[in-house]
Amino acid sequence: MPPRSNRIATGHDGPVTAVVELTRRQVLAHRVAVHGLVDRVAALPSVALLDLGVQDTPPGSLRVALSARLAEPLLPEADVTAGGALTLAWSHRGAPHLHRTAELPALAAGCWPRDDADAAARLGWQRARLASAGVAARAGYREVADAVRAVLDRSLSKAALSTAVTARIRPGLAPFCRPCGVDHVAEQLLRLAGLPGGARLRADGSPLVLEPIEGWAGPPADERAGTTALQEAYLRFFAPGTDADVAGYLGTNAAAVRPDRPEGLVRVRVDGRACAVPAAQLDGMRRAEPPDMVRLLPPSDPLLQGRDRDVLLPDAAHRKALWRPLGSPGAVVSGVDIVGTWRARQRGRRLDVAVDEFRPLTRSECAGLDEEVQRVRATRGM
Repeated sequence: MPPRSNRIATGHDGPVTAVVELTRRQVLAHRVAVHGLVDRVAALPSVALLDLGVQDTPPGSLRVALSARLAEPLLPEADVTAGGALTLAWSHRGAPHLHRTAELPALAAGCWPRDDADAAARLGWQRARLASAGVAARAGYREVADAVRAVLDRSLSKAALSTAVTARIRPGLAPFCRPCGVDHVAEQLLRLAGLPGGARLRADGSPLVLEPIEGWAGPPADERAGTTALQEAYLRFFAPGTDADVAGYLGTNAAAVRPDRPEGLVRVRVDGRACAVPAAQLDGMRRAEPPDMVRLLPPSDPLLQGRDRDVLLPDAAHRKALWRPLGSPGAVVSGVDIVGTWRARQRGRRLDVAVDEFRPLTRSECAGLDEEVQRVRATRGM
């Protein structure tokens, strides 16, 4: 019987096997370890999560997320691209992520929709605009990606790129934008087609500046589309998971990711939640123990990007406080638990950090919190 997205994903249609029981604490102890929050690394390119990407939303949070995983905080003058080894680009869900430069072609292929249904799902609410214009969704991706490649021969502001792309595409792909008062290429479509068209983001740029990727070959061929490698990367850092979890991270639906589901997944249940884990990670999860640590994570930190939010933070009121429609705070992590939220406010060269606790913090946790605040201040040059 073919597995469905709301059932346990096994990676094959073989015989039903016994389900492995795991606890939430085992899963999260393993997760914070593979996310690099326990054993910090010395060099920026050694941050393991760069294999999947580290988001920079809102701008500047990237440095805080990286510093949480580095032995020494990333100072404001530090090169976040590590001399070109890393590149900031629009990727997952059209959001800016820092990736390994050498992996950009494979990433672009993994982010390319497999068919029109997948392309429409990735566009979210903007899919209706393409439908009303009578444009097949994937054809719209390619038209915009080709336009990006044609016009991005130098550094351009986002507004200048949008204007230049709009002039090269059919009107149906450039609807009227009420806030801007003009017709321009749909925002999400430009973001999703940017990397396939060879666009990278200038790190730490304000306002946003896009630059051409040197030697870019152009949008991937349709037959190269496939998310298996991205699913493997997601499950490396966010297992256990379901098809719906993976699809949510990639910005599509379960039907689009199911054909590319990795092999070798083991059926597990986490406190009653049915999901799957790569076989190679199962023993590590069983042995995982909660660490003794405190970390301050920014709003878009990778640890907060998993789609199983009820596992990461069981209390519904606390989830509502952490993940907000607009202006989410950061998370205070102690061991495997999120124990509060935090916000920073800059006053000249002073940085004030306010913490809202979900429970009273221990003396040891407060000491760890003070140390983490100093790291954030160093990262922001305060």
